[in-house]
Amino acid sequence: AKPVVVETPFGRLGLSICYDLRFPELYRSMSDLSAIVAPSAFTETTGRAHWEVLVRARALENLAYVIAPAQGGYHLSGRETHGDSMIVDPWGVVLDRLPRGSGVVVANINPTYQAGLRKNLPALNHRVLPA
Repeated sequence: AKPVVVETPFGRLGLSICYDLRFPELYRSMSDLSAIVAPSAFTETTGRAHWEVLVRARALENLAYVIAPAQGGYHLSGRETHGDSMIVDPWGVVLDRLPRGSGVVVANINPTYQAGLRKNLPALNHRVLPA
């Protein structure tokens, strides 16, 4: 997939979807951004097993905020989606979450904090791509 980036009043924001979480190279290509959005409709089964782990991993490995709104509940089709909306900071900390139901999650995005982490843990600058 090709990275999709939009300009916002808060800076450049990367766009993805839940299935994209399984492809870390897409998120690495957006690692220069301050935040990436990953809305989800994970099934209950895969969501319970993989959702939080994948969201936190993408935040950690890219030292980026990940905003992860997630559809949850039972649907007319009989499908059950997992839910668990969250905002994760660049250190992998879940700043706010809504496990299930209608509502919102809110958190501050702190570019100074993110820049400090990237300076003190310069892993993004130490990458060596295979030849």
